[in-house]
Amino acid sequence: MPRIIMHADLDAFYAAVEQREHPEWMGKPVVVGADPKQGKGRGVCMTASYEARKFGIRSAMPISKAYKLCPTAIFTPPNFPLYTAASDAVMNILRSYSDKFEQVSIDEAFIDVSSKFSGRKKDEIESFAAAIKNEIGEKEKLSCSIGVASNKLVAKIASDFKKPDGLTIVELGKEKEFLSPLPVRKLIGVGEKTEIVLKEMGVITIGELALLPQELMLKEFGKSGLYLHEAANGIDDSEVEENYEIKSINRNTTFEEDTKDESLIFAAIDEMLEDAHNALTANNFCCRTVGVRVRFEDFETHTKEKTLNEATADIGTIKSVAKKLLQPFFSDNRKIRQVGIRLAHLEEVDKKQKMVSEYFH
Repeated sequence: MPRIIMHADLDAFYAAVEQREHPEWMGKPVVVGADPKQGKGRGVCMTASYEARKFGIRSAMPISKAYKLCPTAIFTPPNFPLYTAASDAVMNILRSYSDKFEQVSIDEAFIDVSSKFSGRKKDEIESFAAAIKNEIGEKEKLSCSIGVASNKLVAKIASDFKKPDGLTIVELGKEKEFLSPLPVRKLIGVGEKTEIVLKEMGVITIGELALLPQELMLKEFGKSGLYLHEAANGIDDSEVEENYEIKSINRNTTFEEDTKDESLIFAAIDEMLEDAHNALTANNFCCRTVGVRVRFEDFETHTKEKTLNEATADIGTIKSVAKKLLQPFFSDNRKIRQVGIRLAHLEEVDKKQKMVSEYFH
């Protein structure tokens, strides 16, 4: 039977939670990130409210640039425990509506609701999605955008179609029609480098990509070419499934402009580690491996990892290891486009403490 998949994406999540907690900030430009220090701050923006985005402020933008674009904006440091609590509450609401549930980040999730409908009447599906949005709005005072389709790929793209507070339903059989006029960059898996190659091939829209022969895609892009061909044609058979076992915690930031500014890069690493550490402790884990990932301006990507003698949840230790791993990359003459962090080889804190207790007793 054809599936009914919904992708829910909370709008400007961190900033929206801050506005919820500070009603006087509603309707005002809010930037979550480092202290701008009157335009001389060295950190980055984690997110910005839609009011701030009207001034051109974007995630991973240097905080000093954000300040110049809108010095009257409200700049606030991130409060990760608050965001995690808000996320958990929203995810519980989404889970209650679903047959299958899959959280993919702190602010987005897929739900399979196929069994909720005897048919595929658009008005019934629309009412169902609206009820989810209303409950999130009433109980958590947050807005989300929902995309509905027969598969995860199209549902995710649809959720971004009418942000903020949007609802987009792609009817069965119209997946390809919906995707066709969109720029290829909207397709999940198409980054800047792939976009450049496709433009050189004369491909601007997803519809144009869908028309390319499968053999040509395989020749140009290898195995990923087969994925791109199917994705452009609206094909995705992946299941909605809950990930009960967390194997690693990963975060990535792409800078608005390629940079060699060490303080800016370190600030981005700090903020990602704070976010990842909050997820680590919220799930009662400690980690044994700390890793960093660097993508240079020419898209060459490198990773470095260090496995510790024993697992830790100490944020100071984790930051120290990550920064030592990052340091050698600064000797390269190339600018850095993207940085990421990874906490892996996770262990439950309770189990670790129990083992220590048993050893000494």
